[in-house]
Amino acid sequence: MMMRKQVLLLLLFLLFILEGTVIPWILPGSWQNMLMPNLVFIVLLFVSIYHNRHTALVLGIIFGMLHDVVFYGAMIGPFSLVMGFSTYIMGFIFRVRRAPMPLMMTVVILGSLLFDSMLYAIYRLFSLTSVTYDWNLLHHILPNLVLHFVFGLIIYVPLRKQLEKVASREKREKAA
Repeated sequence: MMMRKQVLLLLLFLLFILEGTVIPWILPGSWQNMLMPNLVFIVLLFVSIYHNRHTALVLGIIFGMLHDVVFYGAMIGPFSLVMGFSTYIMGFIFRVRRAPMPLMMTVVILGSLLFDSMLYAIYRLFSLTSVTYDWNLLHHILPNLVLHFVFGLIIYVPLRKQLEKVASREKREKAA
């Protein structure tokens, strides 16, 4: 079981590295100002639903802080707060251990919408952005939502199987 958790952490760290190195090369230049793919967040939504929302909260805070420090230096803390809070809330609302694909894709859509909206609200509160929510919704939130949805579809089956194995092993260990 410990090995699977280490593989999960390694996967999250690898996705974090890919977000900053490979993804900007793949995206066309005109899309780079619109899209901020947050692949780590999507995996954390899966962790929140299929494993444990408390684990997703802690990992969201840790990887959110990494995002704040490495990528978005205007303020320290917004990504950490928003990533941890939104993964916890999605795990709290959708307490289904064996969530089917339509439900999980709904979680990805709602989680992505919540994440980007809360991030916009924090930046607006501290006057780091002056654009309206409507403009931000059309130019940032919806394109990110589509990208997150596609990534969620791609990783659904393999990640769900791995997280269900981790959960079943933990359940067996608690019973023993």
